[in-house]
Amino acid sequence: MLKRINAPRSAVLALLACLLVTGPAAAQSSETARVAQLQGANRQQLLTEGAKKEGDLNVYTSNIEDMPLLAEAFTKKTGIKVTIWRAGSEQVTQKVLAEGRGRRPQADIVDNNVLGVEALHKEQMLQAAWSPYLADLMPQAAPAHREWAGTTLDMFVAGYNPKLIKASDLPKTYQDLLDPKWKGKLSVEAEDYHWLATLMEQLGPDNGRKLFRQIVNTNGIEVRKGHSKMANLVVAGELPLALTLYHYKPAQMKAKGETIDWFGIQPVTAHLRGLGVLKTTPRPHAAMLFYDFMLTDAQQILASRQHYPTSLKVDSPMKQYKPVVIDPTRTLEMGERWMKEYDDMLKPGGK
Repeated sequence: MLKRINAPRSAVLALLACLLVTGPAAAQSSETARVAQLQGANRQQLLTEGAKKEGDLNVYTSNIEDMPLLAEAFTKKTGIKVTIWRAGSEQVTQKVLAEGRGRRPQADIVDNNVLGVEALHKEQMLQAAWSPYLADLMPQAAPAHREWAGTTLDMFVAGYNPKLIKASDLPKTYQDLLDPKWKGKLSVEAEDYHWLATLMEQLGPDNGRKLFRQIVNTNGIEVRKGHSKMANLVVAGELPLALTLYHYKPAQMKAKGETIDWFGIQPVTAHLRGLGVLKTTPRPHAAMLFYDFMLTDAQQILASRQHYPTSLKVDSPMKQYKPVVIDPTRTLEMGERWMKEYDDMLKPGGK
């Protein structure tokens, strides 16, 4: 039987609502555009000199745990002080949109999940940027509009408590979740509709829907809010098998000795984290220096912290999974329909 924890509206619905009420997009700064398109042998010198005059940088991010370490490394390398505003992905996007509406922008650069930065792209708030390091990224991380770049992939994986589930008993396919031994042990995050929609496409829409309805009706799937909270509940033994954790969280927790492990059920799906420079930034040189840093030095730092770097020049054991990357444009377009189907499909007896 499905249990749903009361939760606020989905992040995407909130983003779409913001887009409907926002006023005209911020006027493009010619200086920001000029700096963001700098090329040539003296590009690095010009960015460094300009950034030193600007003095500091404001970053809005939903990467609450990693960004302080990245900012510290950037400051050590460049001398540029970084001020970080951290919140959930929905709150980050809403704050940028609200400041844009009020014509009092504060952020220079935004680091968020791909749905958040794609929403800002659609609202024409991000500056198209050129960097020599874009060529090093996987194709999905460098969209043609160049208004954001993907920095990492967040894979959806299953996390489990090894005191409650033996590794030899783990399901190898989603079909295996029909086994009665999983009754009352399965859970998913409340708003991972884009995970399920993409998975359905990979399994075949009709077959996928039929399978998940059978799983729900046979064994039930508990719905919880918050990926990190779910990982902690796996450790506590309250959620024996959580099907939609972001891979880096259980990987980091396991490395610290906590009672959790994880695995991928094929086809593994993932969505990007994105980085974008605001058109309204008064510190374009510092913003572009940080942009370059996130596509180079930061990639190795993130890989060392169990993330999946998008740079093809940085190795990571995560790359063995070769996940299907979720399309952010389609997710925003189909969000409401996918959310409704997600809710309907996870209810016992759903049609």
